[in-house]
Parts: sequence; C-alpha cells; structure tokens
Amino acid sequence: MPLPLYLLAVAVCAMGTSEFMLAGLVPDIASDLGVGVGTAGTLTSAFAIGMVVGAPLVAALARSWPRRAGLLAFVLAFAAAHAVGALTTSFPVLVATRVVAALANAGFLAVALTAAAALVPADRKGRALAVLLSGTTVATVAGVPGGALLGTLLGWRATFWAVALLCLPAALGVLAGIPAGRVRDAAAEGPSLSVELAQLRTGRLLLVMLLGALVNASTFAGFTFLAPVVTDTAGLGELWVSVALVLFGAGSFVGVTVAGRLSDRRPAAVLAVGGPLLLVGWPALAVLADRPVALLTVVFVQGALSFALGSTLIARVLYEAAGAPTMAGSYATAALNVGAVVGPLVAAGTLGTTSGDLGPLWASGFLVAVALLVAFSSRRAVSNLPTDSGR
Repeated sequence: MPLPLYLLAVAVCAMGTSEFMLAGLVPDIASDLGVGVGTAGTLTSAFAIGMVVGAPLVAALARSWPRRAGLLAFVLAFAAAHAVGALTTSFPVLVATRVVAALANAGFLAVALTAAAALVPADRKGRALAVLLSGTTVATVAGVPGGALLGTLLGWRATFWAVALLCLPAALGVLAGIPAGRVRDAAAEGPSLSVELAQLRTGRLLLVMLLGALVNASTFAGFTFLAPVVTDTAGLGELWVSVALVLFGAGSFVGVTVAGRLSDRRPAAVLAVGGPLLLVGWPALAVLADRPVALLTVVFVQGALSFALGSTLIARVLYEAAGAPTMAGSYATAALNVGAVVGPLVAAGTLGTTSGDLGPLWASGFLVAVALLVAFSSRRAVSNLPTDSGR
C-alpha cells in the first residue's frame, strides 16, 4: 500500500476520535450543560446528520478541487469547530459545532475515500479501505479511551481541545503525503456529475448502502451508550469505561484487518458468517452485562464483528459506485452516517423503558435483525456481489 494512504489514515484517526469520543463523555456533558443523558447522546446524531448531508454536498462542490488543498481545508475547519466547542457553555452551540465539524469530516472522508481508491489498482479497493479505516480503529483503541480518560481527569472540554490539537499533525500528514496537483482529474476526464448521481438508481448499490447503514446503526446504538452499562449495570468504576472502549477498538482493528483481506474476493462469505454472529452478540451483551469479565469479552467480539461487516459493506459501495469516481466516497460516507444518525436515536428511545441502560444493546440487536431480513429477502443479489475478479 502506498505511503500517502497511511498518512490519510492519520487524519482519519483524528476525526474518528471526535466521532466516537462522545461514548465516554455523554454523562459529563449532560451534567455540565444541564441536559438529560439521552439529549446529550443526540450530539452523536447531530454529527452524523452533518456527515449525511455534507458528504454528497461537499463532495459535489469539491470534485474539481486539487485534493491536497481540499483535504487541508477540511482538517483545519474541523479543528476550529472543536476549539469553539471546547469554549461554549451552550448546548445548542455545542450541537452547531458538531454539525460544522461533521461537514468538514464528511468532505474530508468523501475525498479521502475517492483518493484512496485512485491510489491502488482497481482490484485492491477493499485493502485500501481497510488501511484508511484503520485510522478509525486506532481512534477507538487509543484516541477514544484516551479522550474518555482525559475527560475523567480534566473534564470533557479538555478532550475537545485535544482533538483540535491532534488535527495539526494530521494537516502536516496531508501536506507531506498528497501531491500538490490532482491525483487524478476525474471531474474533468470522467463522467459528469449528473451521470455520477444517476448511479444511485442502481438497485445493488442502494442495497449495500442500506445494509451498511443498518449495521452501522447497530454499532452506534450500543457504542454511544456503553458508558452507563459499564458503570451502572456492571458496577465498575469510571476508569473502566476507557478499558471497555479500548477493547471495542481492539476488536474493531482485528475486524477491519481480517475483513480487508476477504472483502475484495469473498464479501458474501463475510456477510453470511459475520451477520448471524453479530445478531447473537448484542443480546448476549445485554444478558451478560452484569458480569464484568463476560461484558468486556463480548465488547471485544462485537467490535470485531461490527467493523468486519461494516467495512466489507462500505467496500462494496465503492465497487458498486465505480461509475461515480468523484462521488463514490460520498455515497459510502452517507451510508455509514445514516446509520450513525438512526442508531443513537433508536437507542435513546429505549432508555426510558423497562430495559433501562440495557435498552441500547437490545436496540442494536434489533437493527442487525432488520439488516439480516433485508439481506435474506435480497439474498440473490447479496450472494452474487461481484469480487475483484468479476470486475
């Protein structure tokens, strides 16, 4: 894999830390700003809404920009949004900064996904995506737990400042790793924007986007509200929240790494094996949540399964949207973040039920079940997902 791909992953790590860090900060933000935990959890959805709207919009606006200039602008805007978020005492303003940061993240990720696909041969998109998403898994292994620990020791605002500072080496990575000119002037040499948007009428592309959104919704439903499960249901101290997040992140790294080697050639097999296991895992996590050892073990497994399936489906989005070279990354980004919007909202709605803190875990299981039902009803299309050899 080319070096610029790994440098892009550094920036994805900085942004991934922000996207996932609220899982360990929701209770503190709620207390500091005088809102409920469920309301504070909607910050994740606000970020994801900005990603969903911003991915295609910003990708369309930036499709003719030099990639290095565009990526650098997105990183700096992302850092500025976090600085404002760290200073505000208003929850609505904090929500607004999350939306602005999400727009910057969406633009960056959409361009980075397209750039990553252009940096490798056509039959290695899955491997390239795995490298890029490794930035997200490093964020969940190190950045997110580190942010949770920093928030515990110094308050949630310190975590926002840390993310803003982390964007600086990410910006240097973009400057050092991406050529000043266009990697490939796809906007000038490739299809028109209307032709690229027409790819969204393709049935199989819409199917894999829907499945990717549902799997990511299940991930965010459980992950966003994991902290109360660790501290209240399992009865562990606040520092154990960081341990749980590390384990989830370590599992996600394993899942992305393994899936990256299989998703180009055997995507249907990954989905057929991983899907049912993921479905069993979320209810198991709810049932075993009061047993700390079992809880932490299943958290690791669910991280691996969630990211293995999610990364495989997003790789398929890039394959299915091959006719949209400048917009494919935005389609993948939108699919991921539709799930990130829906998941926490569904999970927040369960907090007031008899399930209490375990409601989000049951919600995750429900969302995976819906994904499997959709996949089963479209099993012929899923089983015939093209491999690199079929391209």
